[in-house]
Amino acid sequence: MLFPSITFLFYFLPLFAILYYAAPGVTAKNVVLVAASLLFYAWGEPVFVLLLAGEILFNFAAALAIGAAHGNRRRLLTGLAVAANLAVLGLFKYADFALGTINTIAGNSFTLPGLALPLGISFFTFHAISYLVDVHRGAAPNRSLLAIAVYIAMFPQLVAGPIVRYHMIARRLQARRTSFGRISAALRIFIIGLAQKLLVADEVARVAEAVFDKANAPSLAEAWLGLSAYTIQIYFDFAGYSNMAIGLGLALGFSFPRNFTLPYVSRSITEFWRRWHISLSQWLRDYLYIPLGGNRGTSAETYRNLCLVFLACGLWHGANWTFVIWGVHHGAFLVIERAGFGRALAQAPVWVARVYALAAIMSGWVWFRARDLEHAFSFFGSLAGLHGASGLGMTTHIALHPATVAALVVGVVLATVEIRIWRALRHLTRLAQPIYALGDAAAITAMFGLSLLNVAAGSYSAFLYFRF
Repeated sequence: MLFPSITFLFYFLPLFAILYYAAPGVTAKNVVLVAASLLFYAWGEPVFVLLLAGEILFNFAAALAIGAAHGNRRRLLTGLAVAANLAVLGLFKYADFALGTINTIAGNSFTLPGLALPLGISFFTFHAISYLVDVHRGAAPNRSLLAIAVYIAMFPQLVAGPIVRYHMIARRLQARRTSFGRISAALRIFIIGLAQKLLVADEVARVAEAVFDKANAPSLAEAWLGLSAYTIQIYFDFAGYSNMAIGLGLALGFSFPRNFTLPYVSRSITEFWRRWHISLSQWLRDYLYIPLGGNRGTSAETYRNLCLVFLACGLWHGANWTFVIWGVHHGAFLVIERAGFGRALAQAPVWVARVYALAAIMSGWVWFRARDLEHAFSFFGSLAGLHGASGLGMTTHIALHPATVAALVVGVVLATVEIRIWRALRHLTRLAQPIYALGDAAAITAMFGLSLLNVAAGSYSAFLYFRF
């Protein structure tokens, strides 16, 4: 069930809101939330609801056992429980990839299992691991199965994040409050996310799809146009979903972490990962990079840790060599910057650092978007002009209608320009503040109205991160 759909916006969400806010007390609200979350998941993945329920039961019991153990037994139980979660993730997500790679090297020795990938398994697995590790580190295990079900299965962030660490919302699982002010702010955030997804990401996706999926050996101009469109698409698609999830969470009484802060204005890849998918980069830092040793050892050990973390980051995004290379691509830039290039960037003109970072980011998106290695290498050839310098294919011409061009321009501006006027507006005089408030309300209303028209027209598409 997609957030920007008639089913969700006009049936599921209103009915859920009535039941949730009418429920007396946190326990009753948690029952409504878990039931709605399982229905939300079952709408598209009815079979895998059993897998999700099994994950909840297993991690609830494992955390109780870890909390009661001490010393080596505690470490052993934590290791086994985390390994069990990763084994389930590996079976569904990486079995075909691993066996296919072996078949390529050694011949067709194994039959691929062809298991369907459960929706959102990467996200709810990381939530479960967060809970287990936090308990291992001293957090009290939650003795309410209902509360753990809320944490792992809560529908706003169940299938595409943001990744919420257990210790961040542990208290809110048992006690939370809502108010008209919080709900009003939540609706505003949700509508902004809805507009980001429908009015920008889905519009520019037409160009990205025309170039990446339908054009045969695009020219230099067409390739850069398609890559620029995809760069905007993936940002507004994922940031839009994250904002919708954050808004829904706030309306329910939870504070989810912010997931994006203008990543395309970064001056380095190091800064980019402080701004892009922040919940994932912080999860990898706290639960993988630091346990590996972080930057506490020698320079060589730090570089090793960075490479391992971003190799894992690439694999987390998908079972394909293109994702592995994408992770290695970012890890290599982080190592180069850590080795001294970062200091040079800090002293360089701002525009030089930003051009470098954007070039590194966009070249990485080629690996991320390409179907396979052959497609990626061919596309890099197009970016270099090996397939001609100019000219657009018929499919790309058709995709470039005025609304799509406008969305691309608006997306580029909103993603790459720091509009300092918004900071200045905070200090308006009392006379001007009502005017700003009316303008803001009008803008939100317009975004919501245009988004509903898109939903009614059936012109939305699935979120890109659903497949990760």
